[in-house]
Amino acid sequence: MDLTAAQHVLKQVFGYDAFRPGQQAVIEHVLAGENSLAIMPTGGGKSLCYQIPAMLFDGITVVVSPLISLMKDQVDALNDSGIPATFINSSLEWPDIQERLAALHNGEYKLLYIAPERLDSAAFIQSLASLPIDLLAVDEAHCISQWGHDFRPSYLALSTAIEQLPTHPQVLALTATATEQVATDIRQQLRIDAANEVNTGFARDNLNLTVVKDQDTDRYILDYLKVNAGEAGIIYASTRKEVDRVTKLLQRHHIDVAPYHAGLAEEVRRQNQEDFLYDRVQVMVATNAFGMGIDKSNVRFVIHAQVPGTLEAYYQEAGRAGRDGLPSEAILLYRASDLQIQRFFIDQSEMDEEHRQRAYRKLQVMNRYANTQGCLQQFILHYFGEESAPCGRCSNCLDDREAQDVTTDAQKILSCVIRLRSRYGKAVVAQVLTGAHNQRVLEQHLDDVATYGIMRGQRQKAVGELIDFLTAAGYLASVGGQYPTLKVTAAGGAVLKGETQVFRKMARQVKRLAPEDDELFEQLRALRRSLAEAIGKPPFVIFSDRTLHAICEALPVDDQAFLDVKGVGQSKLDKYGEDFMAIIREFVANKGQDAGESAS
Repeated sequence: MDLTAAQHVLKQVFGYDAFRPGQQAVIEHVLAGENSLAIMPTGGGKSLCYQIPAMLFDGITVVVSPLISLMKDQVDALNDSGIPATFINSSLEWPDIQERLAALHNGEYKLLYIAPERLDSAAFIQSLASLPIDLLAVDEAHCISQWGHDFRPSYLALSTAIEQLPTHPQVLALTATATEQVATDIRQQLRIDAANEVNTGFARDNLNLTVVKDQDTDRYILDYLKVNAGEAGIIYASTRKEVDRVTKLLQRHHIDVAPYHAGLAEEVRRQNQEDFLYDRVQVMVATNAFGMGIDKSNVRFVIHAQVPGTLEAYYQEAGRAGRDGLPSEAILLYRASDLQIQRFFIDQSEMDEEHRQRAYRKLQVMNRYANTQGCLQQFILHYFGEESAPCGRCSNCLDDREAQDVTTDAQKILSCVIRLRSRYGKAVVAQVLTGAHNQRVLEQHLDDVATYGIMRGQRQKAVGELIDFLTAAGYLASVGGQYPTLKVTAAGGAVLKGETQVFRKMARQVKRLAPEDDELFEQLRALRRSLAEAIGKPPFVIFSDRTLHAICEALPVDDQAFLDVKGVGQSKLDKYGEDFMAIIREFVANKGQDAGESAS
């Protein structure tokens, strides 16, 4: 099948002149009838890789998606662009499902979104077997791998279901977060040739990464939201209790906020999510129960108020900021005590010992990320098997804070680890250094160690945080799973010998994410919201913030000029063009009048 047809759909339906990195390569595999795997960062345009072929195939494209909210958002956006799509999930009654299946038989839809749990039903697979399915797109494909951070047992039915479909549809797997091991697992389970993997890299050029350590997190959040008032964002916390606490804190400071976690009634969760998607509230405070597949493109920031369990989960959640490509920020507020929450989750899980030890090691990686003073983007890319130069935009690359010489305290810690013969972890080392009198220290005669009490003037917490920093910086190594012990590295040995000095940065201040929006942008944003409310869809379904900014720059006042704006297809022009151009004409006329009055 000719790629020219795909480029025509890209322009006429979606309003884009050129493919984004990786999209063309993936679509070429799909059009050639090959099973393929697309690994692209969140916001990289994965959905177009199956939506465009779906418009070109004679039959149906089935999209396996793990969350109901994602299905509805994408179906709404597709229908608004003139593409016939529907979904079948647990939100529908049986008569509605039957009606949609009948419409699929009659060729009324090109795309069908389903949840993976549907494939556990032999009756439903039998219903699918009677449909002319050309392509099966597996979204969030990392869920199929037991090596991944978000394994879903229901995904294991995929390969069996594919074999039972008489059309033997080709498979397109898509994910934003996959280590080399997870990617290999996906390919093996879905029978994808390694040559058909398209990996555009994990870097997000518009996403600024920030780590804030050892600071008052409540004060930082309040200051950040004040400086970035009006911007949409998500604040993640690890527990329901913390979500409720942060929500109440923000409400007391008159911030438009809503909570989301599994302890809330389903109707409350649904309403809060809708309010966030429709821009009625600016901030969502949530556990990780919220977000996978949330298609809201104008999320400007994601703040993790507590440390997540894995770097994969962190980067996927952070990637929900800036899906429209505009400058956005992902902030991790780090406290070493938050690691205990994740350890508790691991201890209470039903995973076997092998998986439990792997989970502890993943948590150690998350801890090293939070404490590194190297490039944050580079750290993440290295974890995913990709080498890169420093990004030049994360909080570490742009760090102009004053550096404090902590060489002497570092030498005390390193010396203590050696004198304890590398048999203990961070907590015991900090206790010995600060001269603790607890039972373990006294019973094991650790108070007889030469370094006992040499940092008595400091709090154990502060010493523990410095140990975290030294570990992340490579002067110490954390060895083991559930109960890791510390050992001095070669770099640490150089510090002990006085060959290397150690410096640590001071507290971090909040900054405004983006310049103030101009008058026309705010007028167009208000129009977008009113139109969205009228049709019962989220504002970003009409136009993304990026498209609104492009409209402000181009100032189109006729159909062709409006159609030339990136992100405007024919359907969007027909539905919304005149309303937006009316505001632009008035704005241009007023500006001209103001200029005339100034000249006179």
